[in-house]
Amino acid sequence: MRVWHFSNLVTVLLDFGAWFVLHMVIAFGATLVPWRLFSERQWLYRARTWESSGELYQRLFNIVGWKDKLPDGASWLGGGFAKKKVNSTNVGYLDRFVKETCRAELTHWIVIAVSPLFFLWNPWYAGIVMIVYAFAANMPCILAQRYNRPQLVRIVTRRREYLRKKEQSSHEQQ
Repeated sequence: MRVWHFSNLVTVLLDFGAWFVLHMVIAFGATLVPWRLFSERQWLYRARTWESSGELYQRLFNIVGWKDKLPDGASWLGGGFAKKKVNSTNVGYLDRFVKETCRAELTHWIVIAVSPLFFLWNPWYAGIVMIVYAFAANMPCILAQRYNRPQLVRIVTRRREYLRKKEQSSHEQQ
């Protein structure tokens, strides 16, 4: 499947450059998709029963111990939505946060999906290494989004219920 043949040095430099460009272009492209088009109910982002609301990732990978050490690409792209921590209990902000976890997950899946492009200028064994790298670099981020999203959805649901009861109580007192 190799189409172009370069020296080893050029191939390695091309690999590094291509990974950087792919990550940045895909991440930037994802920011152009309106956040309102993302929903935790869509097939790709929907929590699966077997994930146990993200607890599977804690049991298998101790995700709470390392997920905060992952880089947040929002700081690399001007205007990105920071997902390192929850900064507000505002329902609108929390809804946006949930949608941004969907956007982040999609970004990382796309990066993995384009990794076979590296076969175009790498020998087959290096192409395999590039695919392994794509999974190794992106799966932790995907798992973090899949762990965080159910927690955030639960917070949003509780917050909405609290606000609904507060409003109902306010009306009853009047």
